[in-house]
Amino acid sequence: MESMEPLNIAVLTVSDTRTEETDRSGQTLVERLTDAGHQLAEKRIVPDDVYRIRAVVAGWIADPAVQVVITTGGTGFTGRDSTPEAVSVLLDKHIEGFGEHFRRLSGDEIGSSTIQSRCLGGLANATVVFCLPGSTGACRTGWDGILAEQLDSRHKPCNFANLVIPGRGQHG
Repeated sequence: MESMEPLNIAVLTVSDTRTEETDRSGQTLVERLTDAGHQLAEKRIVPDDVYRIRAVVAGWIADPAVQVVITTGGTGFTGRDSTPEAVSVLLDKHIEGFGEHFRRLSGDEIGSSTIQSRCLGGLANATVVFCLPGSTGACRTGWDGILAEQLDSRHKPCNFANLVIPGRGQHG
């Protein structure tokens, strides 16, 4: 059996109020990715500000050492939620199925409120980017229901890991 190729994953929490001590969503993602055998490239918290979000994500997309970016927060409809606006313009390709599948899984947990999730995914400069809602439950749903498999280079018939591993550039 082939071994999983660990990825370098950066985690960004978008919040006006969370600190490292209170950021349960970001910590949930860090725990899950490291438990799965991946490496934490960096973790940051930035306020709900489209330009600050965009600057951090753009920097990670430009960094060849970062293969995956996962954000949590800022995907809803309140006045300051601006993660989709900050990130979508950076993407070369959008992964429409990510948001669709996330909302399907989330619907089993929170019902029709899932339609307010503007989570998204995409590919930019050989970096895969996923934007999740800010709740800890949503981060668990996104990781356990989608990202754990799609970031595992052994997952068949296809996965995103093999798109960002240097020299592979295919679904695997």
